[in-house]
Amino acid sequence: MGRLLCLDYGKKRVGIAMTDPLQIIARGVETVAAHDIREHLRKIIGGLEPDALVVGYPKTMRNKPSEAVRYIDPFLKWFRKEFPDIPVVRYDERFTSRMAERSLIEAGVPKMARRDKSLVDQISAALILQSFLDSEKNRKDLIK
Repeated sequence: MGRLLCLDYGKKRVGIAMTDPLQIIARGVETVAAHDIREHLRKIIGGLEPDALVVGYPKTMRNKPSEAVRYIDPFLKWFRKEFPDIPVVRYDERFTSRMAERSLIEAGVPKMARRDKSLVDQISAALILQSFLDSEKNRKDLIK
């Protein structure tokens, strides 16, 4: 079993999270400028060889893809072409930015530090990935 990689893909920044080798816990790793993410992923994936890429895929309250998918979909097309052996999972990311901001408040992070959107993006990616892990675990428990 290998690691899972997760992206919270935004117009300006991309939050990156990763699991431990046993795929139990997700942690935020870093935030990269959106225009640098392709080159950055080439470097990361070359040494990591993840089992899959989980990408936050925003939906509206009516469960339809949001406007943000217009810059996520071209990225996913590139990723599948560049890394054809790595499965891609689009995972609903509704409310993760708000949840990330809330967890920073609850953790006692000062207001000035909370304004760092790159930190919010990183935590959002970790929340998306942990939610995915939890849902997969629950699905496997139901199958047993």
